[in-house]
Amino acid sequence: MQTKAVSRNWLGYICEGLVASGVMPSWEATEYLTANLFGEAPNPRLHETKAPYEAISTFLHRLYDPIVEAATRTVELPTASLIHTFTDISLMGSSAVLVVYFPGENRPHQLLLLDAARAWDLVFPHADAFNRWAEERYSWVVAALRSTVARVESEQLTGTVA
Repeated sequence: MQTKAVSRNWLGYICEGLVASGVMPSWEATEYLTANLFGEAPNPRLHETKAPYEAISTFLHRLYDPIVEAATRTVELPTASLIHTFTDISLMGSSAVLVVYFPGENRPHQLLLLDAARAWDLVFPHADAFNRWAEERYSWVVAALRSTVARVESEQLTGTVA
């Protein structure tokens, strides 16, 4: 069985995204990602804060949003459309990460990804393992986005709605 080689350094991509968006300086982004992504599970840092709900939500958005943003650069989206990442945080079990496509023009929203994530168990032994995890989610979003955009465009041409 052959495995697909990961072509993107997702750790670097996410770190650069945090810095470019002004969320944190490069040294802080590197420290944040290293402290929260690598080591032994469970990761207690997310529950030890004064506001664990917000810490987990922020952590999941910082991981998933750049992956989704990269997918939108791969698939051409209609001008009126947008994509949003939602989280449903659980402090005891798996949190849910939902990526939703809004095609615009009052058309029905489409769920692209529903991923269950235990934030405190979302730790990796090394960067390659994280890159594989991120690449998998990226490929899921790209595949769902391609399919959904094509279907919505087809519906617009034929005047039907699924």
